[in-house]
Amino acid sequence: MLQNTGKLAGCTLFITGASRGIGKAIALKAARDGANIVIAAKTSEPHPKLPGTIFTAADEVEAAGGKALPCVVDIRDEQQIGAAVQKAVETFGGIDILVNNASAISLTGTLETPMKKVDLMLGINLRGTYLTSKLVIPHLLKSRSPHILNLSPPLNLNPVWFKNHTAYTMAKYGMSMCVLGMAEEFRGQIAVNALWPKTAIQTAAMDMLGGEGVGKQCRKADIIADAAYAILSKPKDYTGHFLVDEDVLREHGIKDLDQYAIQPGHPLLPDFFLDEAPESLVKQMEEHGATPAFKPPSSSSDMPLSSGPIESTFDIIRGVINEDVVKSTRGIYRFDLSGEHSGVWFLDLKSGSGSAGKGEPPVKADVVMTMDSIDFSKMFSGKLKPTMAFMSGKLRIKGDMTLAIKLEKLMGRMNKAKL
Repeated sequence: MLQNTGKLAGCTLFITGASRGIGKAIALKAARDGANIVIAAKTSEPHPKLPGTIFTAADEVEAAGGKALPCVVDIRDEQQIGAAVQKAVETFGGIDILVNNASAISLTGTLETPMKKVDLMLGINLRGTYLTSKLVIPHLLKSRSPHILNLSPPLNLNPVWFKNHTAYTMAKYGMSMCVLGMAEEFRGQIAVNALWPKTAIQTAAMDMLGGEGVGKQCRKADIIADAAYAILSKPKDYTGHFLVDEDVLREHGIKDLDQYAIQPGHPLLPDFFLDEAPESLVKQMEEHGATPAFKPPSSSSDMPLSSGPIESTFDIIRGVINEDVVKSTRGIYRFDLSGEHSGVWFLDLKSGSGSAGKGEPPVKADVVMTMDSIDFSKMFSGKLKPTMAFMSGKLRIKGDMTLAIKLEKLMGRMNKAKL
């Protein structure tokens, strides 16, 4: 591990998304120097699936030797950011370092990504980073060692990093473009850099994308925290760099990177946007027991040539599912449809914000529903309830019967969405 040197003692860091994961790891690393940490994140109440709140993170910062200021902040909200910035300045006398860590992810294709998810990713990753930077920069200009560090990748324009999740790549690269522009705009005044992991980091997002089996292929968030610490300890003329964690640490004499592994000695999964193609990442994850939730289509022939009634129904489904629906359902559906529009479709209401589409579900289904495609359309349009379809013999159910009942709630949401 990279040793603390005390260079951040007394510095004030404003870190977005610092209640857990990478953001919290960076906060704790700086706290060991005696830094002041502004924990700017949304989670003020315990989340049923995700660990930590801004208050539990603040307790850890204080225990590590730092001073903490927990602030409820949705970085899409200019007033909330402005209030947190003002409170930080009033509490600590200024802001020296901004870490733009908060991010949203949905690894879905253009047709599978509802606009609300596009807006979420652009709102947090791009607009949130730009807005937070804009409001903090006036205070950074008064600091003796000002830094902005964005957790974003090098600008790799290889099309393979766009074709399967264009919206996410646009949003994430927006953070990197902030680095490109602001580093030049404030050259000599503020150091502006980007940091990205060489390998996957075990976080709640990574567990969502790869399932429980992905953990052993990951490194701890400590490697990012150590690399960030090294960057933030440099003078303000160190700017405009797109850095990879293990390269930074090797430059600082850290040779044993296995100490950061969740399972030392196990093969590691390369992160996105570097050298490994998406197909290679999927294969490597599967070889070591993970279940990737972002499998790219094997070829264009796998995509539907035209939009029929079933595809239209799934477009509506994708528009209404979210984390709340997932929490209240907790099930994976497989639909085996016969008749005019026969085929296999899935609805994942068990992981992340949910997903739906044509083909096999990402993992084994909890319930398999077999029916004619015409009855399927009737069922999701509100003309035929699943329980009545089952009782009349139009629907065969294999698996958890209670999930069929829960599906009726989703149908109600869909019908409201169509009004």
